[in-house]
Amino acid sequence: MFYPTDKLLPAAGNILGTNYAPSLMSALSLVLLTFALIGCDRPQEPSAQTLVANGGIASGALDDRGEYAIVGSLHHGISFWRTTDQERLYDWKHANSGDTTLVAADFSPGGDWAITAEQNTLVLWNTTTGEAPRYWQAPADILAVQLSQEGNLAVLGLSDSTAVIFDIRRGGVLHTLQHGNPVNSVALDDAASIAVTGSEDRTAVTWDLRTSKKLASMRHDEGVQLVAISPDGGLVLSVSKYDKAVIWQSQSGNVITEMPLRAGRLKRGLRFTSARFSADNQFLVTGQTDQTIVLWRLDDLKNPISWKIGTRRLWKPNGASILDVAFTSDPTTLRALASNGFLYEVKISEK
Repeated sequence: MFYPTDKLLPAAGNILGTNYAPSLMSALSLVLLTFALIGCDRPQEPSAQTLVANGGIASGALDDRGEYAIVGSLHHGISFWRTTDQERLYDWKHANSGDTTLVAADFSPGGDWAITAEQNTLVLWNTTTGEAPRYWQAPADILAVQLSQEGNLAVLGLSDSTAVIFDIRRGGVLHTLQHGNPVNSVALDDAASIAVTGSEDRTAVTWDLRTSKKLASMRHDEGVQLVAISPDGGLVLSVSKYDKAVIWQSQSGNVITEMPLRAGRLKRGLRFTSARFSADNQFLVTGQTDQTIVLWRLDDLKNPISWKIGTRRLWKPNGASILDVAFTSDPTTLRALASNGFLYEVKISEK
């Protein structure tokens, strides 16, 4: 079970409250994006970057519109940022002493609530006030989290080979979703009706949250590292290291397409580390382990557009994974959070 605790330190640095009106991201401008995706076969460079963590980032998340970011620094705890003006709004901790090492984070679909997870602690935050109304301890290590609208439910991927649907307001597990090995990744549609779990047991599974029954599953040749679901719950992406990335139907399990990734790069460990479907199911943006952000048009996967982020030390190259990616209200702009400590903005333009 989950145990409430009173060790939470009130949010420090409650500097700038903000009235974040929740709304779904408007549909992307097909005219602009169709124009932009013609003939872009070389990675472009980001148009802007902001340093948000000096020593790099262990984990983090962007909200659905890319306007806010949760940053889990490797050395300085958790911070909450407004990306539109690069303003650090709050510093968050899970306990009275010491910095919190973030392992996973997420925003509710409207952005009013955020969830942060340490090894076995879970905190719900009000993003307007920066305060934390709920704090819980979990019975197993937390590997992944997803938060529902209004911050009512959380899907947790756990090290004990389960995912759980947790009532974040009152406490208690509503459903337990069983796997054969640790659950590395979880996803939840905007209506909180379908959950997706990806496990080291080599399967990705969709679940009906009204009944906790399995809807469909996808088998991979290696452990599943990442899953994502479209906002309307219709499409699922599942990715495994050294294997493949597949888009499939959540209800039936029917494969729609396999992402065109080169076999040689897969064998070297290239994989998606983050992914997000557009609100209209026309596009998918992914972040990869090789410092690359890729925008895919789902009806033409052979002609993606990509961006390559830089390294922090030009004289000493170092890698960086893209921890999260997001569409914005501007159909020509994407944002990404990277493990090297930077928040990036990329522009979709004809090259």
